[in-house]
Amino acid sequence: MTIIQAIILGIIEGLTEFLPVSSTGHMIIASTLMGISHEPVVKTFTIVVQFGAILSVVILYRKKFLPVPGSLNSMYSFYSKLIIAFIPAVIFGILFKKYIDILLENVLVVAVALLAGGIIFLFLDNWFRRTEEKGDSELRTATGAFKIGLFQVIAMIPGVSRSAATIIGGLTQGLNKKAAAEFSFFLAVPTMFGATAKDLYDFYSDGGVLNSHDAWIFLLGNAVAFIIAIVAIKSFIGFLTRHGFRVFGYYRILVGLTILIFHFMGKNLTMF
Repeated sequence: MTIIQAIILGIIEGLTEFLPVSSTGHMIIASTLMGISHEPVVKTFTIVVQFGAILSVVILYRKKFLPVPGSLNSMYSFYSKLIIAFIPAVIFGILFKKYIDILLENVLVVAVALLAGGIIFLFLDNWFRRTEEKGDSELRTATGAFKIGLFQVIAMIPGVSRSAATIIGGLTQGLNKKAAAEFSFFLAVPTMFGATAKDLYDFYSDGGVLNSHDAWIFLLGNAVAFIIAIVAIKSFIGFLTRHGFRVFGYYRILVGLTILIFHFMGKNLTMF
């Protein structure tokens, strides 16, 4: 992988990780177009580069994640709901990781999930119109957090999009779009950190090593993902509250169709 390719993938990670469009689908298309989808280092890169995206959330919402005077009660409520929402992903991830990895290797699953999600997105604004008008600005109950966590489990199907699943989960629990999107960002931190740490552990346990060039491009990719993710998160909140989900629905359908076209043209589409 070259420096330019690392920058491109870092940009894609930063743009798509927190948007409801499936970062997996975009990584499949980008790595295939660049002819590097078969390189083992690319898989590791797409895991490590998530650290940059995670850090962007912590920095942007540092008042939520870091203690400040007089905030202990609110922090306890925040972290307890976050942990509760994270639990379903831990359980299902441990029990079904082998099957999830098999699904990840099937690009048709990714394409179909993108298409199906895109069609659903075309109707979301109407389904949750009342929620947007009278929705809560903060998640109130631990039960609601757990239910959002169950929605996140659905995103273990590649192409569903973790962000999409958890935002919809938040809407079903009475949150408005802004609050649902922000809780999705918060939940990404333990989820992505846990998944990344596990995959890196597996990488080194299997005898994987990183040379100095790999370490450099990983660092560069994280820096790019961090910067782009900050811009994407700030822009997404405003766009979602003003324009809703329909645009993302059309976009998901376009990406899903693109993957299907590549597949039936005989392109070597793979997520490693």
